[in-house]
Amino acid sequence: MRSVRRCSRTGCANPAVATLTYAYADSTAVVGPLATYSEPHSYDLCEEHALRLTAPRGWEVVRHQGEFAAPEPTVDDLTALAEAVREAGRADVSPKLPDVPAGSHRRGHLRVLPDPHED
Repeated sequence: MRSVRRCSRTGCANPAVATLTYAYADSTAVVGPLATYSEPHSYDLCEEHALRLTAPRGWEVVRHQGEFAAPEPTVDDLTALAEAVREAGRADVSPKLPDVPAGSHRRGHLRVLPDPHED
């Protein structure tokens, strides 16, 4: 299931609705609708940060003129969510624990073994 993408601005936990990309050769910052996939050299922004973005002196900001809208969940997202809920709710699923040697204690993924030098 696809997780909700968040704004890239530090301290902002709002959902992303726009993507910021820099065109360095043209000294331009482009703010457009949220890209389908998160790219390494672009930044996801919430609506507030997308509308308030300013560029350095000498740079131009090209901004999407329509409304920024959060992406709607796809059928694949809903199917994955339903499958995860169904799997978590299955009562017949029980974890298989590995055999633990005698004299040792198991706690989570760690195992405590007795000191071989003690009596």
